[in-house]
Amino acid sequence: MRIDIWSDYACPFCYIGKRRLEHALSQFPDRDKVEIVFRSFQLDPNARTDETRDIHDILAAKYGMTRDKAIATNAQLAEQAQGVGLEFNFDTVQSTNTFDGHRLSHYAATKGKAPQMTERLLRAYFTDSLNLGDRKVLAELAAEVGLDQAETAAVLESDAYADQVNADIDAARLLNITGVPFFVFNNKYAVSGAQPGPVFTEVLDTVWAEEQNTPVLQVVGKPQSKAEDADGCDDGSCSI
Repeated sequence: MRIDIWSDYACPFCYIGKRRLEHALSQFPDRDKVEIVFRSFQLDPNARTDETRDIHDILAAKYGMTRDKAIATNAQLAEQAQGVGLEFNFDTVQSTNTFDGHRLSHYAATKGKAPQMTERLLRAYFTDSLNLGDRKVLAELAAEVGLDQAETAAVLESDAYADQVNADIDAARLLNITGVPFFVFNNKYAVSGAQPGPVFTEVLDTVWAEEQNTPVLQVVGKPQSKAEDADGCDDGSCSI
């Protein structure tokens, strides 16, 4: 079974959804036969790498809300993250452009380090408050997961893997993906947003049974109710 996951490192629900899928996989008997492929997506391709506003002011300006409302919204989202064992530090998050981070993840994939790199980049953004638009920071993070720091720095100073990032974004456009996380199972079943764990369990069982030629009901979960969250995030996903 193959799962393609479109996500962005600045998307809080992408991190939450990743954890929920991982929990479902930990209880899936055939998890060793599941291949996960991380695909690039940018919520804000025009984001600056030298942004001086904090995430609360950015959210307030984007959605026409007060700063206090933005702080409260982010606090609610941090509570959701805590529910899956994650720590979100919105007060110190460094908003930035994630394109180089996505290039790094594609490079890491060539070295067999995509899962480790993806996890480290998400934690760097939401928990460690590091600037993913800083190539020096990215090279240091790459070294932490076992990549050569000097080689990574050279890759980042070039335009290497930009085509791969753009190809993922183009593929998302063809699939009409406008929000992330977005999970595609065997190029047939899709799960949009950070759905509850049982939804992932259901679709895993459905796809696996189909692969074994066992007829099953092809229903993989009901939509969540609307809830206002941070950075254009609702229904458990973040949109452009």
